[in-house]
Amino acid sequence: MNYDHLALHTDKYQINMMYAHWIQGTLNEKAVFEAYFRKLPFGNGYAVMAGVERIVRYIQALRFGEEEIAYLRTQEENYDERFLEELKAFRFTGNLHAVPEGTLVFPNEPLIRVEARVFEAQLIETALLNFMNYQTLIATKASRVKQVAGDDVLLEFGTRRAQEADAAVWGARAAYLAGFHATSNMRAGMMFGIPAKGTHAHSWVQGHDSEEEAFRAYAESLPDQVTLLVDTYDTLRSGVPNAIKTAKWLESRGKRMTAIRLDSGDLTYLSQRAREMLDQAGLDYVKIVASNDLDENIIFNLKAQGARIDTWGVGTQLITAADQPALGGVYKLVAREKNGEYIPVIKISGNPEKVSTPGLKDVYRFVDKRTGKAEADYIALAGEDDMLRGERIKLFDPVHPYIHKFIEHYEAVPLLKPIFAEGELVYELPVLEQIREYHTAQLKQFWPEYLRKLNPEIYRVNLSTKAWELKMELIRKATS
Repeated sequence: MNYDHLALHTDKYQINMMYAHWIQGTLNEKAVFEAYFRKLPFGNGYAVMAGVERIVRYIQALRFGEEEIAYLRTQEENYDERFLEELKAFRFTGNLHAVPEGTLVFPNEPLIRVEARVFEAQLIETALLNFMNYQTLIATKASRVKQVAGDDVLLEFGTRRAQEADAAVWGARAAYLAGFHATSNMRAGMMFGIPAKGTHAHSWVQGHDSEEEAFRAYAESLPDQVTLLVDTYDTLRSGVPNAIKTAKWLESRGKRMTAIRLDSGDLTYLSQRAREMLDQAGLDYVKIVASNDLDENIIFNLKAQGARIDTWGVGTQLITAADQPALGGVYKLVAREKNGEYIPVIKISGNPEKVSTPGLKDVYRFVDKRTGKAEADYIALAGEDDMLRGERIKLFDPVHPYIHKFIEHYEAVPLLKPIFAEGELVYELPVLEQIREYHTAQLKQFWPEYLRKLNPEIYRVNLSTKAWELKMELIRKATS
């Protein structure tokens, strides 16, 4: 079995939908789907788009091989052999637009738009959401950590607690694009060019007759990268003193110890005392690394208490997004082909927040030309161009339309970029370093009020008047 083939990385109802379209002869009708999320994770003021490269690679390799076809033959639906032959010839031939990775994004705006045969658009839903939801969630969590850590070094340490191998490597990538500096995962380092960092295990210390002997042996083995874990027995009585001895031994050989690492206990107190001891020994160049179930809230509080920590190793809480382990992104049909034209469609729900916005749409970011700051995001029907001409635009709350303001002196920046056109990749995937730089620039484009960890200001996401009127019209038709 080849575990890299992802054609069946989908829900069964997608295959059943494809089969029903094949039976009914509607498989080639075009449809437009949009992927978006309804609520920001972690109570944050923004999310960070991620997962586009994974989606691109998935679509490029999307094929039904003999193993997949053989498995489908075993299903109780008894799929017609002619349908299975159709699957053997499957290729994605549609158009896909997406917001670039690293972009700050907000609820209810299309992050990915798929325009394709319904046969194709239906199949890719599950995998597309899987990749976008997870990586966007982790990138957002990482960006929150980065916001409180400032210029401190951040290490992604989550592999052993991640939900399987793919989550570990793609989670490491998502963390890196949002500002982390390195990962402990060697495979992620190899795949994506992320710097790999690591220290040693407690078992190394336990496996020697003394802590001092263990530190000396490790320093002899890796003299150019020595970070010593000092909390195996007693951090301040033995760990730091033995680390100081090792650092002096390294100095006598023309080397410098890199850091000590704290992995338990009161990190504020221990880091403060350890810093004093290192400085008194003339080792002010030795850094202090901390780990131990850290997240943005703990780091924020430790820094407020005056912790003397230079580098933070963040693992479980980041890679599992422990305080909100799912983004909740959805993939909704917004238009379908009828008689050669697209007609808008809507989903009505008893939960008002789940009512979809119909029609094929574009998303723009209004950037004030005077300040260079983002003022609002604007969702317009395809073909609307008043914002591109710089015309005065009315922004109103879609729930309370009487709340409004007018905006001018802006640049309307399109957020959805063409990725696939008629099945062909037309987008040059940026390297990870470019995405990191782009994300940093994105943060600078927003006022601090939208970025703060606690009680962030709500950033405006507005519908155009035409998009809002279309939505109201379809709601009236569906409910009358």
